[in-house]
Amino acid sequence: MRILTLTLNPAFDIHCGTEKFLAEHENHMKSYRRHIGGKGVNVSRALHENGVESKAFVVLGTQNSADFERELSACGIDYVPIYIKGRIRENITIHPENAPETRISFEGCHVSPENAKEVFDMMLPLCDADTIFSFNGRMPTGLAAREVFPCLERVKETGAKLVIDSSSFTMDDFAAVKPWLIKPNQEEISDCIGYPVETVEDAADAALSLCEKGIENVMVSLGGKGAVLACRDGLYAVSVPRIEVVSTIGAGDSSVAGFIAAYSAGKDIDECLATAVSYGSAACLTAGTNPPSREDVQKIRAGVVTKKLRG
Repeated sequence: MRILTLTLNPAFDIHCGTEKFLAEHENHMKSYRRHIGGKGVNVSRALHENGVESKAFVVLGTQNSADFERELSACGIDYVPIYIKGRIRENITIHPENAPETRISFEGCHVSPENAKEVFDMMLPLCDADTIFSFNGRMPTGLAAREVFPCLERVKETGAKLVIDSSSFTMDDFAAVKPWLIKPNQEEISDCIGYPVETVEDAADAALSLCEKGIENVMVSLGGKGAVLACRDGLYAVSVPRIEVVSTIGAGDSSVAGFIAAYSAGKDIDECLATAVSYGSAACLTAGTNPPSREDVQKIRAGVVTKKLRG
């Protein structure tokens, strides 16, 4: 199958390591890494690292696009740039040695509805029933989720399978668009349904409630607790082996990549879920926003346990 990813809101992900981080104090960083990011870019990188090709469409601010493109090329990504005025945003993640990560996100380029339509117009001729179209990331400055609904409907009309992984979409938005696949994490699904999701059972109920609104596949990632999937075939849950987490940045995007990779290879839906969590967990073993290695994915897949809960 042809796989297309769209990133309207890319970023440079800057990772700073420190012994400890103290709010309201000067903090000295011991290490510095910079990677290209943005959820669609992360999906394409994870796919490429594991031998699955995609075409990435990326909206780039002209002020610092050259550095971004240089790294896209170095990663081996097949990409199509769309240039607009402005500067690609930066995310700064601070990694203390003995404390959770702290992330600081900046706004990026102003993307108008006309800009978005231009990108979709470029992508639609490539879409058909053998295409997976992955729309990833929160909406950029200047563009609301509902302003891209007509474009997303045009994607679905081609027969392409529409994936949406965006914290900018509400439950009503998902119900209106009815994507083929969504992948909220625990926090996002809680925001979506309006109450806390704390257990696997909570996540299963929430996923079912969204699936009943016409979304064919609802995968909820739960970090170390694994994930659940509500779909036409029923309800599944997977557990993952314990790992030593290096960085969680990009793990959810890698999960989307894993699901897409397995589906495009003709795997059953339970194997798509197992592959998704294998990609996501393997991504946690890499520094910064680096994609999961094929070796780590295979090792983790051997320890993933899938269980059908209903259906």
